[in-house]
Amino acid sequence: QVQLVESGGGLVQPGGSLRLSCAASGFTLNYYAIGWFRQAPGKEREGVSCISSSDGSTYYEDSVKGRFTISRDNAKNTVYLQMNSLKPEDTAVYYCAADEFGSCTVTAGYVREYGMDHWGKGTLVTVSS
Repeated sequence: QVQLVESGGGLVQPGGSLRLSCAASGFTLNYYAIGWFRQAPGKEREGVSCISSSDGSTYYEDSVKGRFTISRDNAKNTVYLQMNSLKPEDTAVYYCAADEFGSCTVTAGYVREYGMDHWGKGTLVTVSS
């Protein structure tokens, strides 16, 4: 059974850091493109970052560039999202998703959900003092 499980969310003060994990079971994660998405209260879900399977290319939404880093650990079948310099506007439920074709879909600078067939249930990140 294909499953993605996010972890690492929590409450952090502005300027702080968190590392989110996306652990896969039932499939080999390194063959998939993995995206991180987030949904803030009252807003639509948006793409944050993506890492492709072929060459490990990474993509970031403009507001997180320079602050967030996506990476994968194939031995652990896990993808991470390191989040630094967190801001209150980063508060959201964060989801990871997998695309079996291995490519990230990015248009107009935004990571898109197109092709993301498998989704986790999310982890809540709250940035507040």
